Amino acid sequence: MTMFNMNKLTGAALGASLFMGVWGAPAIANDMSSAESYRALIQAAVDNPLRDDKDRERDTGRKPAKIIKFMGIKPGMTVMEMLAGSGYYAEILSHVVGETGKVIALNNKSYMAFTKDAIVTRLEQPGRMENVDLKIAEINEMDLKKDNLDAVFLVLSYHDFYFVDEESGWPKVDVKRTLGQIHGALKQGGTLAVIDHAAAAGSPRETGSTLHRIDPAIVRTELEAAGFELVATSDVLANPQDDLSKPMYDKSVRGKTHRFVYRFVKK
Repeated sequence: MTMFNMNKLTGAALGASLFMGVWGAPAIANDMSSAESYRALIQAAVDNPLRDDKDRERDTGRKPAKIIKFMGIKPGMTVMEMLAGSGYYAEILSHVVGETGKVIALNNKSYMAFTKDAIVTRLEQPGRMENVDLKIAEINEMDLKKDNLDAVFLVLSYHDFYFVDEESGWPKVDVKRTLGQIHGALKQGGTLAVIDHAAAAGSPRETGSTLHRIDPAIVRTELEAAGFELVATSDVLANPQDDLSKPMYDKSVRGKTHRFVYRFVKK
């Protein structure tokens, strides 16, 4: 397990950001009394001019502002993006939780290799992700602090719990142990946000390895058994026209898959 802190990584002090101060307009960040100001805070994080153009292109299909609002992420929270990849959500979340909050971006070695350490580039840019720590650990051994997190984001990666490729450094995941680690790390009532590519109803768990999709019913069953309660669902990323028999990376469906959005809380 390896942990990096952005300031240690770059040696940079907290830099001035183009993003209206350090983390956002203080008038917005300090006034959460209205739904309008909350929406404005999240939209400002999405509109941050330091974000990559490629990420902005993904926003149309991913709808991060709606997702973050749905999950109830607020300033001051400690949030982990698990299997963060290049850090798409970690970056936006960092500006929503603000300077009083913290984001942990967790990758295993395979995710780091696949994304070619793209998240490190983000972390090295002053003012971009100052409150984000990068943690590198295998899924079975995340070594998370107990009762430390207000929320965990698991986006398009639950199905990877059933991906196995030991030759490339991806061992079989102990799903029960993994969910136990997440449950233990969340505070009581903390949020687990799960978004993934839907597989057809009744599909086996192995579909996570073959099509990189998963039956939403499997996710719900496993998480409820692990001590989570499903409190809300959203169809904001639904696509009834998606061909569920095709892998999510097929050109005909890539970026347009039918995705389920679940909000669980730790009981």
